[in-house]
Amino acid sequence: MTGLIMAGQLILALAILVTFHELGHYLAARAFGIKVEKFYLFFDAWGKKLFSFKKGDTEYGIGWLPIGGYVKIAGMIDESVDTEQLKTEPQPWEFRSKPAWQRFIVMIGGIVMNLILGFLFYILVLKGYEKDFVTVDTVNQDGILVGEIAKDLGFKDGDKLVSLNGHEYERFTDYVTYEAVFGGEMVIERNGEQKTIEIPGNLFKQLSRSKGRFIDSRSEVFLKEDPKEGGGAFDANLKKGDQMVAINDTSLLSFTHFTSILGANKGKDIQLTYKRGESLTTVSARIDTNGILGFKPLLKRYPEQRKKYTIGSAISYSWKESWEAVYYNALGLVKMAQGDVPVKEVKSVIGMAEFFGGTWDWGWFWRMTAMISLALAFMNALPIPALDGGHMMFLTYEMIVGKPAPERVLLIAQYIGMGILLTLMALTMGNDIWQIVKSKFL
Repeated sequence: MTGLIMAGQLILALAILVTFHELGHYLAARAFGIKVEKFYLFFDAWGKKLFSFKKGDTEYGIGWLPIGGYVKIAGMIDESVDTEQLKTEPQPWEFRSKPAWQRFIVMIGGIVMNLILGFLFYILVLKGYEKDFVTVDTVNQDGILVGEIAKDLGFKDGDKLVSLNGHEYERFTDYVTYEAVFGGEMVIERNGEQKTIEIPGNLFKQLSRSKGRFIDSRSEVFLKEDPKEGGGAFDANLKKGDQMVAINDTSLLSFTHFTSILGANKGKDIQLTYKRGESLTTVSARIDTNGILGFKPLLKRYPEQRKKYTIGSAISYSWKESWEAVYYNALGLVKMAQGDVPVKEVKSVIGMAEFFGGTWDWGWFWRMTAMISLALAFMNALPIPALDGGHMMFLTYEMIVGKPAPERVLLIAQYIGMGILLTLMALTMGNDIWQIVKSKFL
């Protein structure tokens, strides 16, 4: 059932994002009088489709292969690689007969739509679901709590946050997300004195391996969903909603504190105390050799001391999170090219489904959909033939030199681009399947 819920959320998210992405191309094309022959959600590979109807010049439908979608624009070299239409003289309603700047707008329309959607979904999440946030001032009342990685960098329990890379943020979460884990400078206050701590650019790699956080606030740790079979949490009969209270009689102060204790007990049995309803229970639980108990956490911080988002602050923070999602996707790609990020970290649709989780949480669903929308916008902007960015690259060339690239070059580039994308898809899906097999059977 968990797998079906994850798959259902991913398919719904992709259906929304693909539909609006293609709508961006469609509306731009129609605005310039270009005929759109097909508008499909998912692919009708080999001519097979679940549903279709025709209105005007356009056939609308749903294909059977849920890995994307497309609009077929008359007179354009696209995924269909339809060369027959290119043998005739250009018609006024065709893509190829329009000025390069109009064709560029048609191609960038889907990317713009994904950027807008991501931004709007973040506003929905912050104002409609999360509604409030923990302030730095609240965290600084007790000071931060730190994990082993943060201790090695020079942080100490009780430090108070001042700034990150020269910015004084109001939200605590802004000190523990993208900007921090990709390196920089954090200023803290300790015993009335300010101290600058350098954060290495490879911190994200260390945190990925440790599965923890480097700084944290006081928090209560709950199970977000029932644990998967095979882990220590499942064997200990933990359930969704259980609160982790203590390990080996040590009271838990935060999620970082929790993961640090687990890391110190790799491959060992612990005495875990949890709260279910009003009852406290202590059970023996096995920690695996990676320091994992095996559940998705739900953290609750300062439930009585949170600040509500206003419309203005929700818009401002949504803009910030949208920009960061695009920028750090780009930075991650650069680090991958430099060898700092393993290619195996790239996820296919199988791996992406796991990010949604096995319970249907609408707030988390829209947050994940916003992140994927912005990631799709960035990926589609890459200058790879067969992607929107590839078409935009050739159109930019045309606008600079004053004439289009030869059709033969465009066709060859389209084939190469499709080959690259299909290869990457096969490799990422194969890696995700292997990771599932390894975790369950090896």
